[in-house]
Amino acid sequence: MDEEQEHQTHNPGQDDENEIVAEGASVVHGEPPSDDNGPPKVDSEVEGKARSDMTVEERIGAADRRKMDGNVLFKEEKLEEAMQQYEMAIAYMGDDFMFQLFGKYRDMALAVKNPCHLNMSACLIKLKRYEEAIAQCSMVLAEDENNAKALFRRGKARAELGQTDAAREDLLKARKYAPEDKAIGRELKLLAEHDKAVYQKQKEIYKGIFGPRPEPKPKHGVIVTQLILIWQLLISFFYRLLKREKHHGD
Repeated sequence: MDEEQEHQTHNPGQDDENEIVAEGASVVHGEPPSDDNGPPKVDSEVEGKARSDMTVEERIGAADRRKMDGNVLFKEEKLEEAMQQYEMAIAYMGDDFMFQLFGKYRDMALAVKNPCHLNMSACLIKLKRYEEAIAQCSMVLAEDENNAKALFRRGKARAELGQTDAAREDLLKARKYAPEDKAIGRELKLLAEHDKAVYQKQKEIYKGIFGPRPEPKPKHGVIVTQLILIWQLLISFFYRLLKREKHHGD
């Protein structure tokens, strides 16, 4: 199952090794496209035909084979080599080529192209190249704004870069389209814990700057009142003492 197909039935947060598996592309008849970008020598050597001579279906099929080769390399943790295969697959479906496609042909191409971008993002996240991973996911979301897998991975990459607000927005949207996915929930929980830690740290910093809150000092009027009470007690004490002495004298 292609990764793009898989996000409709599987959770976007599953382990990448289990996600990236492949099927062959469907083949129908189409006219050769006019786009001829990419490595023609490699096309001729591997596919037996120059890219400019390929029909739409042949180019999509060639791209799909490159994608499957990349998936094998990904499972072997050969990430750089895997990305080379995905890049070559995407090269078969450049902007000029995609611009010429409509209907089922465009759907066929996107069914191969989008998974390549998603697989690239998986590699880049593993390599901690988060900005590049974000770019790959954004390419998918430009075609399919509700792609839960692309939203999840872009959110994860943004979180790693400290872009917490943007990450949360992506992850919440991903959860909307994949509410049962546990990995999305874990990422959102990590963001909440991060926010709490930042708040506590800021609280400690402010406490250190301003120091503990001083005890309130008694106001002047309170002091005067206390002195009057003490004076009245002393007068009362001496009055009783004098009265007692007078009583003993009588």
